[in-house]
Amino acid sequence: MATLSALHTKNKLFYLLLALGGLMVLAGLYAVHMMEEHGHIISGMNNQIVWGLPHVFAIFLIVAASGVLNVASIGSVFGKTIYKARAPLASLLSVAMLAGGLTVLMLDLGRPDRIIVAATNFNITSVFAWNIVLYSGMFSLVAVYLWTMMEQCMNCWTKPAGFAVFAWRFILTTGTGLIFAFLLARQAYGSALLPPMFIVLSFAWGLAVFHVVQAVIYAWNEKVLDPTILQRKKNLLGIFVLGSLYMVATYHFTNLYFANRVEFEHFILFDGGLFPNLFWWGYVFFGNLIPLALIYLPGLGQTRCVMAASMAVVLGAFVFLYVFIIGGQAFPLSIFPGFEVSSTFADGQINEYHPSVYEFLVGIMGLAIAFMITTVSVRVLNFMPQDKHYIAD
Repeated sequence: MATLSALHTKNKLFYLLLALGGLMVLAGLYAVHMMEEHGHIISGMNNQIVWGLPHVFAIFLIVAASGVLNVASIGSVFGKTIYKARAPLASLLSVAMLAGGLTVLMLDLGRPDRIIVAATNFNITSVFAWNIVLYSGMFSLVAVYLWTMMEQCMNCWTKPAGFAVFAWRFILTTGTGLIFAFLLARQAYGSALLPPMFIVLSFAWGLAVFHVVQAVIYAWNEKVLDPTILQRKKNLLGIFVLGSLYMVATYHFTNLYFANRVEFEHFILFDGGLFPNLFWWGYVFFGNLIPLALIYLPGLGQTRCVMAASMAVVLGAFVFLYVFIIGGQAFPLSIFPGFEVSSTFADGQINEYHPSVYEFLVGIMGLAIAFMITTVSVRVLNFMPQDKHYIAD
């Protein structure tokens, strides 16, 4: 009787969570409708800051969708047993987050139907057009990869499919970095370091998301993760966090070397008001140093600490993207380097941005879509990692 009662409670909780996810999606669609009816004037975006809060959510979901596949790649490509058991769940998370991120991007375009024009009139010189191919290719390859893992007669093709996904995810994240790297007019961007930086960031963000989802699934099924597996995975997260911090530091130090970017770096790191506080306290301290302490300090490193570290990495990722995307646009364009520019169009002035509730709802909708896809799929199919035959490798 106790078992049946617990099962009934879980069923009720499952449908409640699904309903909450559906409500968030509906709220996001309502926000999209309002922006369609009244224009983007009701959002915080303007002529200077054209990428707002929805893009922070979308870029996080897309980059993390690529990074979470690192778990699957370590298993299928490099033959590590404990990661191979987690490859189906990692692939599911990748598809779910990519779907959520692209939905946000599509619905924030102002005219989502215009995607048909972009798809049927391919502009080979546009990095945005390249990304259409990269995103659709990722969906297709991960779907095939999942098929080879979950259909026994297709298991012989898992490794080739894993190699294809491994290569494509690097190309996809490079394409995301190139969107910013090719924006030479903005001092915040226009750097060849951005594609590799986004690749390294994706490792940490994707693994952190995977840790959170895996912990929830284990808790839901009243199972405990093997301490040996937890130890190895938390150490890998620590390495990725250190790598991310190194790449971000290298990016800013490189910008400080160039005279035309020193003013921007002072703005974003020291005297830019909200942005330096978010960068140092939100990203560096809370999103990197705190997770590293939770991972490496003696006596810590248990499941709850790894869960807390992973959630801090995820929140730090949102803070980083807010500073990177919004802060990069808030600093005025340098249209005439070496000259002071002033006009009635606010040239040369710091651009203000105050995100609206509509933008927040659109961004949350992306997370809700990823959540619903993952929740329903885990419920219907067996994505629970199986470690019964774990062999140390």
